[in-house]
Amino acid sequence: MAKGNEKQISLAGYEVLLCATGGIACYKSADLASQLVQAGAGVSVAMTEAAMQFVQPLTFQTLTQRPVYTSLWAQTVDYRSQHISLTELADLMIVAPATANILGKFAGGIADDLVSSLALAATGACPVLIAPAMNVRMWSAAAVAANVKKLRGWGYHFIGPEKGRLADGTIGEGRMSETEAILQAAAKLLLKKPPRRGR
Repeated sequence: MAKGNEKQISLAGYEVLLCATGGIACYKSADLASQLVQAGAGVSVAMTEAAMQFVQPLTFQTLTQRPVYTSLWAQTVDYRSQHISLTELADLMIVAPATANILGKFAGGIADDLVSSLALAATGACPVLIAPAMNVRMWSAAAVAANVKKLRGWGYHFIGPEKGRLADGTIGEGRMSETEAILQAAAKLLLKKPPRRGR
């Protein structure tokens, strides 16, 4: 958040849908959820099955004070499908960390879990900000580069990855951007328009 004389970001009234996929960088997603809440945003979290191997849903539930969504098949309190209603309520969808697997699903139009379905449903509903995180060799793979290029062409926004020490001990590009950088990128996208509720 604010450091020194920097002005603190205010996201009061905005709704953010934060999607976490399976990677060690999930711990940064928990911090991002906390920072978004502290900035005044309402934060709903969706997780893939793989993400839950790294961070428990209870962590996000505690940080956001909201239910955490983990399945397409969970019962809802009303008739609306989660993958439609969550994106209709959101001013921005953030995918952090975004693995090579989820990028491939997004680029291929595959919707076989909650997060990939949300990405498709977000089309025309809200902007999507993607923060990739993966091994340097995976990030440099031709298939991943092609998927990123396709997604950028479709209007998806990207931040990172950064160069640095990765979880496997190697040094290279593939490290998820830091929380502050993602927060700044999210604010830049959000503040282009008033909150959905105020439109």
